[in-house]
Amino acid sequence: MSFQAYLDNIEDKTGLTPRQFIDLAKERGFEGPKLKAGPVLEWLKEDYGLGRGHGMALVHVFKNGAQISDKHVGSGGTHADDSDTLWLEGKNNRP
Repeated sequence: MSFQAYLDNIEDKTGLTPRQFIDLAKERGFEGPKLKAGPVLEWLKEDYGLGRGHGMALVHVFKNGAQISDKHVGSGGTHADDSDTLWLEGKNNRP
């Protein structure tokens, strides 16, 4: 599953866009490059029923924003993404 597909799946499961999760995380102080995954994963599991894989996708976004490594971009593999920039505004709002 691509990184973007994880975020789209989270939106399907919760009804919240990645941008909305970023705002919720900021309210709790969950942001920035020194963010520890453990407390975030506990919050996401308890409040939204998200497992570790989906939670870690959001942890990456909370820590690093929309930029991802170009390692899988255009690779055609299972984890291939179309871009090195994630769309955070909701899958139905994608240009």
